[in-house]
Amino acid sequence: MDYNTTREKLSMPEYGRNVLKMVEQMKQIPDKAKRTEQARAIVKVMEILNPQVRQLDNFDHKLWDHLYMIAGYDLDVDSPYPAPVAEEFSTRPVPIPMKGEKIKATHYGRNIEKIINLLCDEPDGEVKTEMIRSLAIYMRQQYLIWNKDNVSDETIFKDIEKLSEGRLTVPEGLRLHQINYEGNFARPGMSINVGGQGKNRNFRKKGKRK
Repeated sequence: MDYNTTREKLSMPEYGRNVLKMVEQMKQIPDKAKRTEQARAIVKVMEILNPQVRQLDNFDHKLWDHLYMIAGYDLDVDSPYPAPVAEEFSTRPVPIPMKGEKIKATHYGRNIEKIINLLCDEPDGEVKTEMIRSLAIYMRQQYLIWNKDNVSDETIFKDIEKLSEGRLTVPEGLRLHQINYEGNFARPGMSINVGGQGKNRNFRKKGKRK
C-alpha cells in the first residue's frame, strides 16, 4: 500500500498531490513555450481548488508564487510576475514579545493577580477583610467556570496566599457565603439560559392559544 505518510511532504497541501504531479510533469516538458502554457493551465486549476485565494489582493500573483513554491522554486517559465525567492518565504517571523509576566493561574486571569497585589498594600482591618472576602467569592465563581467540581473555602484561601507569594494572609475565621452548586456557571463566550428562555417563550405562546 502507498500511504501519504511515506510520500514526499507537500509544501502547499491545500492544492493536493495531484497538482504536485502536474507540476512535476510540466517541468519535464522540454519546450519553454509549452511549459509556460501548461503552467498557466495549472494556475487556473489551483484557483478552482483554492477559491478563497480570490479574497486576497493580487491573488493571481499569489497563485503564481504558490506555483513556484510547489515546484521547489525550480521553474523555468515565462511568468507574468517576478519569480519569488525561497529565502523570502522560509524566513521565520519575528516573535511578538508577550506583555507582562506569565499568568500564574490562567483560570483566574491576570486581573485577579493585580487585585491581589493591590490588597497586599492595604492596611489590615475590617475593610481589607471584606475586600478579601469579595475577592474570594469571585475567585470561587471563576474556579467553578473551568472546574465543575465543588471547591472548598480553604482551597480558594490557599490560592490567594499562593498567588500573593505569601504577602497576603487570609484572616482566621473568614467564611464565604454559601453557593448553589447546581447553578449554571458557563465559560466566557458560551450561551447562558438560552434553552430556558426558549421554553418560557413557548410556554407563553401556548398560554395565549388557550
